[in-house]
Amino acid sequence: MNPPGYRWDGVDRSNGFEKKRFSMLANGGATREEAYKWSTEDMGSFEKNFGEEDFIRDDRSRKLEIMVVDNLSAVLYKQDDLRLEQREISKPGKGEVQIAVHSVGICGSDVHFLRRGRIGDYIVMGPMVLGHETSGTISDVGEGVTNLKVGDRVAVEPGYSCRMCDFCKTGRYNLCAEMKFAATPPHHGTLCRYYCHPADFCFKLPDSMSFEEGALLEPLSVAVHACRRAGITMGDTVLVCGAGPIGLVNLLVAKACGASRVAITDLDGKRLEMAQKLGADITIQVQREQTAKEVASRVRELLNKAPNKVIECTGAESSINTGIYAAESGGVVVVVGLGKPEITMPVFDFLAREVDVRGIFRYVNCYPTALSLVASGAVNVKPLVTHKFKLEESLKAFETAERGEGIKVIIECHNDRSTRQLLTKPLVLRGVATQAEFDIE
Repeated sequence: MNPPGYRWDGVDRSNGFEKKRFSMLANGGATREEAYKWSTEDMGSFEKNFGEEDFIRDDRSRKLEIMVVDNLSAVLYKQDDLRLEQREISKPGKGEVQIAVHSVGICGSDVHFLRRGRIGDYIVMGPMVLGHETSGTISDVGEGVTNLKVGDRVAVEPGYSCRMCDFCKTGRYNLCAEMKFAATPPHHGTLCRYYCHPADFCFKLPDSMSFEEGALLEPLSVAVHACRRAGITMGDTVLVCGAGPIGLVNLLVAKACGASRVAITDLDGKRLEMAQKLGADITIQVQREQTAKEVASRVRELLNKAPNKVIECTGAESSINTGIYAAESGGVVVVVGLGKPEITMPVFDFLAREVDVRGIFRYVNCYPTALSLVASGAVNVKPLVTHKFKLEESLKAFETAERGEGIKVIIECHNDRSTRQLLTKPLVLRGVATQAEFDIE
């Protein structure tokens, strides 16, 4: 007979004996007597404030295997209102996979949404899970998925397009008007235990690559796209404006592309120290009172020439103009940083000298390259990770990132207690999902 409140979820005879799987959605709790009841004919357990539990009984050994899972999520309701709450665990649809999220990096855009409630026209209008720099393990696969299987470790490219418009068909899917990007309103992000995503935008990680490195493939892809837009190649002289996380990954990719010399600017001396450790040839600490022309002159002086490629990563008007003034005539300035929606630029300067000023939006077809750069050792992103927090410490993690105390802050979303356990004695489940405490009596 079926235990009350449970449904059969299938029978597995692959090991030569019958395993019976049950699953149950949350129903608010049960008594101790209801919590534990099983024999050779039936079994029972209960769930309290959990998303879902799976139970397997091995009829041959009479052992009960239980997997307790929850979907704790960091949800932004409005400006300065970040909450931790349980959310429903979604099943993967056709062509999708379900990911047990392991590592999520905090991006500047996440902090921006938290503190300002918007980025340009993207406005937080309702509850939205934050986070998009993501890696994890495949926990379920939907219909039609053949490239990934349960247990595969993956990095998640957080945006997916319609695949049908002209931009998608010509390889520029980042410009698709129907793009759905994690943690960009109204789409939920990945700061949760479980997340579903199209399988073709998930990339299998080699065994040599950590989850943290997998999460950092997202900002690294921004740098790959920026360096491609700049056309950086062997022998180039490059200026990177800004030594935050995005500036530093651009430094790494520019070096990997063969740039002979890379200079980098910032207001923060500690970040410039990190840049030097990562291979910057010249570091320039900018003073707030300096004009854009003064900083540009200093760049040219220290490089003994004008850089022919500039990657601007701050979005600040003064820094963008520094890049334009510093660039060699006929050079390229790529603007990565996003600041004010409107700024004043020295138009005559870049027109008269034929300096190309180019923008980028996220990235396109860059994840495979980013993965290869890390897997091959051509780029080392490990030093960028300076702080790690548990999902339960999300607000503290955001405050750390906002203060600029480190370079890259990682939130670990996996729940160590959401693991399978073989139980041969009565089970008592206590507390809420974030605790998931077991007593075996």
